[in-house]
Amino acid sequence: MKVLVTGGAGFIGSHIVDALCAAGHQVVVVDNLSTGRRQNLRPDVPLHPLDLRSPDLGDLIRAERPECICHQAAQASVSVSVKQPLLDAEINVLGSLRLLEAARQAGVRKIVYASSGGAVYGEPRYLPCDEDHPIAPLSPYGVSKYIVELYLRLYRDLYGLAYTVLRYANVYGPRQDPYGEAGVVAIFTCQMLRGQRPTIFGDGEQQRDFVYVTDVARANLLALTAADGQVLNIGSGRPTTVNALYQHLSRLTGFREPPVYGPPRPGDVYRTYVAIERARHHLGWQPMVDLETGLAATVAAFRESGCG
Repeated sequence: MKVLVTGGAGFIGSHIVDALCAAGHQVVVVDNLSTGRRQNLRPDVPLHPLDLRSPDLGDLIRAERPECICHQAAQASVSVSVKQPLLDAEINVLGSLRLLEAARQAGVRKIVYASSGGAVYGEPRYLPCDEDHPIAPLSPYGVSKYIVELYLRLYRDLYGLAYTVLRYANVYGPRQDPYGEAGVVAIFTCQMLRGQRPTIFGDGEQQRDFVYVTDVARANLLALTAADGQVLNIGSGRPTTVNALYQHLSRLTGFREPPVYGPPRPGDVYRTYVAIERARHHLGWQPMVDLETGLAATVAAFRESGCG
């Protein structure tokens, strides 16, 4: 089928594009290239350098007429959302609403939406967080991600636009931006390869659920034809502390210095990991890449890219 990927030149989006192309789908990418890169894409994949907020977005989708849209484009930093909540809402809420409206008008069959399994639940009342966990975001980013989930439900009920929501845990892997505020694996890896001491914000005992990017891409591929109307966590289903992650990466990079510890960041959840049974049931999906294997592949990719 023809699939449009928003944010398709970015870290997660470009891996989704790779998986779609490998499965024989026709792929079109929309990306404003604020964090995405053309070199992340195969040369034969059409790229439209367009922002979600652009008034031209509707014309483009009506012209391309994709059957499905994988919606990855977002303002993805929790700390940026805390500092600039209006910007976060303009991109994540209004930009997504423009996309849904254009999709409705163009006759798109389905949206596969990237939400957040860490940010929407807030500080967990129980672990692992399943999809029925109360929604209690600690940041504007978490609020904006959940609002779009509600719009998707409305667009299905009002206009018949199908959807699947994938609530990602902490995604890591090759092509992740090591210079932004998101992506602790990429940030630590690049700093260690350069001989710089990474900073851990808080005591390092905060827990995260790390899932490898190709596993996330495979979930998107499966969701094109399954799990209509479902909200599904996509993660490893197990917790890893930031201190343990640091030790893994120290061993893989050969970095021997201890971390610098800084104050916790506003809006960050302390402990979270997600239940993934529903993704197994509705998608036939489960993670295939364990943490040690994924981190080794990530470090190797960063070495090759010249980060070290």
